[in-house]
Amino acid sequence: MLRSQAEHGGPQKWLMYRQQDVPADGAAISAPGFSVAGWQEAIVPGTVLNSLVHDEIYPEPYFGLNNAHEQKLIPDLSETGPAFYTYWFRTEFAAPVGFKGRQVWLQFDGINYRAEIWLNGRRLGDLAGMFQCGIFNATTALNDDGTNVLAVLVHPVDKPGGFRQKNKTIRAAGENRNGGDGEIGRNTTMLMTVGWDFTFTDGIRDRNTGIWRDVKLFATGPVVLRNAFVQSKLPLPALAPARETICVDLVNATAEPQSGRLTARVKEAGIKIEKEISLQPNETRTVTLTPDEFKALSIAKPRLWWPVNKGEQFLHHLSLEFAQGKTISDRSETRFGIREITSDQNTPDRSREFLVNGRRIFLHGSNWIPEAMCRTSRERTEAELRYTRQSGVNFLRLWAGGVAESDDFYDQCDELGILVWNEFWLTGDTQLPGDRALYRTNVTDTILRVRNHASLAYYVSANERPGAPNTKVDPSLIVPMKDIVEKLDPTRGWQQSSETDGVHDGSPYVAENPMFYYEDTASPRGSRINGLCPEYGCPILPTVDCLREMMPEKDLWPINKAVWDYLDGGGFHGMTGNYNRCVEQYGPSANIEEYAMKAQAFGGLAWRAIWECWNENKFDYGDRFSTGLLFWYHNSPNRQVCGRMWDWSLEPTAALYFTQNALEPLHAQFDFLKNTVAVNNELPREFNGQVTARVLDFDMREVFRKTAHVHAGAEGLATNVLAITFPPDVSPVHFIKLELADERGKPVSQTFYWRSAKQYLPGRTWTGPQYDGFEGLTKLPKVQLDSAVKWGRADGENVCTVTVKNPTRSLAFMAWLRLQHAADAKPVRPAFYDDNFFSLLPGESRTVRIKFGDRAADMKEVRLLVDGWNVEPKAFLASGPGVAKNQNEHRASQ
Repeated sequence: MLRSQAEHGGPQKWLMYRQQDVPADGAAISAPGFSVAGWQEAIVPGTVLNSLVHDEIYPEPYFGLNNAHEQKLIPDLSETGPAFYTYWFRTEFAAPVGFKGRQVWLQFDGINYRAEIWLNGRRLGDLAGMFQCGIFNATTALNDDGTNVLAVLVHPVDKPGGFRQKNKTIRAAGENRNGGDGEIGRNTTMLMTVGWDFTFTDGIRDRNTGIWRDVKLFATGPVVLRNAFVQSKLPLPALAPARETICVDLVNATAEPQSGRLTARVKEAGIKIEKEISLQPNETRTVTLTPDEFKALSIAKPRLWWPVNKGEQFLHHLSLEFAQGKTISDRSETRFGIREITSDQNTPDRSREFLVNGRRIFLHGSNWIPEAMCRTSRERTEAELRYTRQSGVNFLRLWAGGVAESDDFYDQCDELGILVWNEFWLTGDTQLPGDRALYRTNVTDTILRVRNHASLAYYVSANERPGAPNTKVDPSLIVPMKDIVEKLDPTRGWQQSSETDGVHDGSPYVAENPMFYYEDTASPRGSRINGLCPEYGCPILPTVDCLREMMPEKDLWPINKAVWDYLDGGGFHGMTGNYNRCVEQYGPSANIEEYAMKAQAFGGLAWRAIWECWNENKFDYGDRFSTGLLFWYHNSPNRQVCGRMWDWSLEPTAALYFTQNALEPLHAQFDFLKNTVAVNNELPREFNGQVTARVLDFDMREVFRKTAHVHAGAEGLATNVLAITFPPDVSPVHFIKLELADERGKPVSQTFYWRSAKQYLPGRTWTGPQYDGFEGLTKLPKVQLDSAVKWGRADGENVCTVTVKNPTRSLAFMAWLRLQHAADAKPVRPAFYDDNFFSLLPGESRTVRIKFGDRAADMKEVRLLVDGWNVEPKAFLASGPGVAKNQNEHRASQ
């Protein structure tokens, strides 16, 4: 890995310089001894703009209005011309000793957008398109002894596009005007860089020009193994035997004939097969090993891969090697899962459904958005997917305006049981690629790279692009891709666009009265809780710590609408509009801390309401048939006030924990329109137990209690289990507690709601028991929780275990645990809390485990702050991660 010292801590010192200011060509620049006086430090993988920000040439784009075009702080590619962001990147390295006498390769996992590759004065080749992997034979250019110089000239996209919608005619039906003037679509690139309503509307200034993915150096013998692929076939509905077909490309990198033995092993299935292969000079051949030829590839009792909650995520390991005598020319390792994913429209309303191993899967899905400036890392990807798994989300759509995700992303989804829908860089808001052949090459490279992953479920060509299969469409409106899928990966389905073939339109996107979700009127545009919805969601405000990191204090409070709207995709999500309106139902706020806490209460409530309404209409159990939703959207591409389950900084919000509650495998939930309780079962086995519903008034007096038996079939839903009756004199704000237990009385889950006595007037009115009348919550008495904290380590991580108990006669509302660096009270990130923003009735307790890595807590002291809506703050200190402060394991300090 030739990663830079800058930002990544790698072994390489990468430098960069604008091409027009370098009076030399690639041959000279890539020669040892070339003067780099005045060159700037570069981030690789990274982008030109990331490096310029790192070098303090330009300010941090993710703060305040620094990125706003009107500020003129960072030049935009559409106005400067391409030469301004065309840069040489240069680094030096020594060849490893073991490389001598072998074939040596340089691999570029991704460059945006066009590049020349030079090594030691020789041009190895060119690369184009953001998602193409370039592998170059560097054998004859490499210096076995001494210094090697790698130089890469990177040009920006051909058509940067304007971020203003001048004379724009193309856009998705009923959609916000995104994608600037649409010209960005003429490239095969990250389309959102020109501007979108979920990120900066005026885009990323350099359109992410640079070496944005890893550069690798490796050596092989004369024959190279590439593109290994395992295809599994199950005789559904039976799940055995599994028939495995293995194919791999063998590349003869020499001008001489080569012969040898190909060996394939799958240890977990006891497979070892061999085949003699001969290759002509410079020949590339695809070798296929089938169960008809090798009986070992028919597995009588396979261990299957399942999505989360449906079974184990078992992964097999394929090991391939090509040997010539006793010498190994090349080895290849890949993982795969034995499973069969299908998709059809065999539903009452012809909506699309997904099945894994013949079992239909209700999609609790979401839309994955990449980091806006390609500031990615393995650690970041792992953290976001760890939060995803915690939330209960089982399906991710890689939205087409983003990127082809990393191997790290797919590896994690394989291990966590998260299904993936893969889209390919076409949108209804932008033009089609001008170079169709280049687009198809990028698609081909991507499919070859990701097709082994068990989590990969489906391919889709475009986001909201007109033109469904089997309809007469102007050929100029589509880019042929189905043939590539059928050739390279016939194991998965494909469709032309995200809102065709049984997938209906999306929205809502802004905060709404949560009663609208129950009434199914949340989107005036027509989106609905039925079928399969590709985009349905609501924002949440990030925590106050995150807000302070994204804008000056003066803009936080009172709210500076101009700054907040800019950090809200131009105000698209209505954070200073609808969201503010909903927060105000909790009473006026005196400062940003109070406002941000109220915003967490509303946001958590709203997110859970969305998930629960879809739960209640799962398949054919509810009033409407549905196969799932994909929440819009999943992760923050940059610092923004329209937050998600976690902020860009990886700080969780209440939405994570309220989603986790709604999507737990067994969940009791309350319908605010019908006043009934339902129980959702996501497990592949039936559930028998009982649910108890309690209503408590503002003073914690129980005014209603009822228990009912529950039977929910495997992956089923028990509706109308019981009805809750609210006394006519119930307090203006009151509380509901649902407790679910199995048939032995063992607690399974609990759900806590707050409700007002306000009546809902149907028809999208801003009224109702889940929207208004919550001013009284500000009058909750202050409570002090009894707390015990232990610090330790488990599974290579630091663990803080905290038990909090409410010893008072009042409610402890929205208790908030905050792991902080003791020196400056800044959050430890990422940190993984079992639960947070929870409420405790009198006498109740909760134990929460918080896990965090050494890198996240690299300061001498960390502390845990127990805080909340009406919770008196208390801090617990530890002298370094995992080390108790004193012999009593904890110390409280006000």
